[in-house]
Formats: sequence, structure tokens, C-alpha cells
Amino acid sequence: MGKITGFMEFTRELPKKRKVEERIGDYKELYLPFSEEKKKEQASRCMNCGIPFCHTGCPLGNLIPDWNDLVYRGDWKHALDELHSTNNFPEFTGRLCPAPCEEACVLGIHEPAVTIEEIEKSIIEKGFAEGWVKPEPPESRTGKKVAVIGSGPSGLACAQQLNRAGHTVVVLERADRIGGLLRYGIPHFKMEKWVIDRRLEVMEAEGIEFRTNVHVGKDVTKEDLEREYDAVVFCGGATKSRDLPIEGRDLDGVHFAMEFLPQSNSRVEGDDVMAKGLWEKELLATDRNVIVIGGGDTGSDCIGTSIRQGAKSVENFELMPMPPVGRPETQPWPFWPMKLRVSTSHEEGCERHYSILTKRFIGEDGKLTGLETIQIEMVPPEGGGRPQIKEIEGSEKVWPCEMAILALGFVAPETGTIVAQYDCELDSRGNVKIDDNWMSTTEGFFAAGDAQRGQSLIVWAISDGRECAVSVDEYLMGKPSELPRKMGSDLPRV
Repeated sequence: MGKITGFMEFTRELPKKRKVEERIGDYKELYLPFSEEKKKEQASRCMNCGIPFCHTGCPLGNLIPDWNDLVYRGDWKHALDELHSTNNFPEFTGRLCPAPCEEACVLGIHEPAVTIEEIEKSIIEKGFAEGWVKPEPPESRTGKKVAVIGSGPSGLACAQQLNRAGHTVVVLERADRIGGLLRYGIPHFKMEKWVIDRRLEVMEAEGIEFRTNVHVGKDVTKEDLEREYDAVVFCGGATKSRDLPIEGRDLDGVHFAMEFLPQSNSRVEGDDVMAKGLWEKELLATDRNVIVIGGGDTGSDCIGTSIRQGAKSVENFELMPMPPVGRPETQPWPFWPMKLRVSTSHEEGCERHYSILTKRFIGEDGKLTGLETIQIEMVPPEGGGRPQIKEIEGSEKVWPCEMAILALGFVAPETGTIVAQYDCELDSRGNVKIDDNWMSTTEGFFAAGDAQRGQSLIVWAISDGRECAVSVDEYLMGKPSELPRKMGSDLPRV
């Protein structure tokens, strides 16, 4: 490394955030500018650690020490090349990834980890600012045509890689804009949507065609796809929300997170949301007591959105106990630890409640007015197995609530249309079953991302899209692909 003592000279530092009272008044991103000198200092903290475990923490196998050192030396363009060699969209992961690489950082054993995610974001933003991010169309075309269903991170990554292999690629998206979860699931304050549009301009210039408002399986059938394409890649995500089927679930005011967030994002984009015809009513947290059920990232996004919409109060319920502040002994370095994390939305004004079970929704005249909860504890069963829920007698409570948002995660992809038409087998969790070459049980129909993995991270989706593209290329051309493979991708998939 260029500065082998950097980790001893500088401590971990990140850009400062805009003040809470300012940022909750808009949907702009949160962070203030960070000087180039500060970025170089942070990059210099990357140790000459011998075995960079950050590689194992990153699903993409990003060459983290390499581009850290290049940033420290001021060679940003070379750093961008190294970053793009493994990651198609560092502007997405640099904003949205929970950074498992940082939890695996060797320096993080005894000191605060290297600010890998911030450096990644800095490299790509420097690249766009300097005009270094340019279209890379293929030199020639193969004559093969591929349909990619879904325009989330896995679909976009797969499409870009297949296009670079020379195939003609069409991305089919049922929404009115490209981006999938990036567009309609992630609030603007975490990633403004010009970030997506900027990348799409590059991809279109490379020759990729995007078609919106196309619901594959309804507007386009299996027969249509077979006539036009030589291969199909299903990247529809895991979009079936986990429900909470308790008393009062049908009351007006109980909504899935993925009803609430997409409508909000559409509104921020300037749409007349009711004119789009996608929702029966306008969902707004304004002047309401809001309870978000679910303590993950999606729940956090609902909290920040509710606050910006002017909610009267925001509470957050989590079934599991409060995790420890530090790394649990049962989850040693370099594994991803289940520890207490405070998001920017949590900072903005909500109460978090743990070990709490929602028993029923309460309403009047069909409208939600409150909900009843009870405190619980997790009791290990005799003989081992998963802990069982035990309700704590006398801990019942009724909460005022006019909007309850279910942010309980996602259970599986939607498989009732095109997946069913292709007669694809599903795995035990309801995902599309694939072989080691990313192909489903129907020849020529591939799947990548959450559609075959289940609910996961954006960084895994990009990785899956890239790896799937290699297999599709080999299927189409009948020979080994020249597309890059991730280190270790020849090992059995788990």
C-alpha cells in the first residue's frame, strides 16, 4: 500500500449529514460534500494486511485494496477501471449496500473499519464528473437476441454484460420507469433517481433497448418470447410481501410497505399518483399516528418517508429482541454480525420497540384506529430447535394508529404468469429453481437475483446478474464465454 502507516495516522471519518430539521423537509440525499484530501486519507487507512478478507465479504469480489491504494495515490481513473471490472453499478452499491466488506475488514478487528463504501461512491462520482464513464458498445453483434424480464439491479447487470458480449438485449419492465426496486422501493433521500437515469443513458448508448409498461406473462406471452428471442432471463425479484393475517387486517389504513413506498416515490417524481390508476386511494402519513411493523431496511425507509410526509408520530415494532450494540460472540469476525444499527431515518424521530407482537388491528367504520400488542420473549425449546414465542402476561397494550405499514420482508417472486407459462419448477421456498448454469428446468429460460435467491442485497443481485450472463452467453454461443467470472464462481453454488 502507498501509505503503510495510514491506519495508524487517521481514524475513520465519513461525510457529515445535513441537519435533521433541514433534511426532513425534502427528499434529497443526506450527505454533505467531502473533500478529496479527506477521501485520500480514508483510502490510506487500507492496510497491507496480506489476506484482504474484504474480498470475501463482498459478493462481487471487488478489488478493494487495489482501488483504495489508487485513490490514495490520486490515480482516480485507474481506480475507476478497477472498480468497474467487478461492479457494473458502484453508484448504487456505494449508496445502498450495507457494506459486508467493511464488517470483514481486517483493520475492523481492533479499529474502526476502512470506509470502503464511501470510497467506492467517491470513485464513481469522480468518474462521472470527469467524463470517464462512457458507453462501451460491442465491436460486433452475434445475431442472438435476449429478453431480460425485470429492470432491477440483477436485470440491469445481466443486460449490460450480455450486450457487451455482442448479443442484442431487450429489457422488459412492467412499471412505467426502469429501475425496479431501485426506482420504486428505495426512497429518494437514500438515492435520488437521477443516479439511475444517468446510468440508463449510458446503457442505451451501448445499444440496450428498454421497454416499459410491459407485463410479461400478460402483455407478452411465452409464445411471443419464443418467437423473438433466443434466450430469456427472469429477473423479476422477490416481490411477494410477507403478510400479517390477524384480526382487522382488512381495515382501511393497513398497508404493505411496497404499496406505500412506490406511491411516495412516484409522487416525488412529480406524478399524479391517482391518475396512474395503480392505487385505489392515496396513501399519506400526514397527521397520522404511524406504526411501522418490521425492523429492517424497508421498515427504516417507511419511517423516513412517513416523517417527511408529516406524520403525527412514528413507532417501529420488531418481533425479535434488541440486538447487542457490538459484535455478538457467536458471530465472530469476519462474519456479518446481527448487531444494533441506527439508520438515518431512525435518527429523524421514531420510537423503536423490540420483542413486541401485534395481536390485532382495531378499527371503527372500517377504518384503522389502533392496534393491540403484547410483549414476548424467545424461549429455546427443549431438545433444541428454533426458539418459541412466549407471551408475557399482563403486558398487553393498545396503541393509537391510523396507518400501519407492514415491512415484514418478502417471501418469493411472483410465479403465476410467465414462470408458470414456462412450466418452471420452484424450490422449497417458492423461488425459481435453477441449475449450476443459472438455467431453470425449462431450456433457454434463466433466472437471476432475488427471483432465484430469495430476498437479498442489491450487491448480490448485481453479482447474480453478472454470473448469469456468463452462462447465457455460453448457452447461446456453444463455447466458453469471454465475459469475466467472479473469483471462485467455478465452485459449487450454495
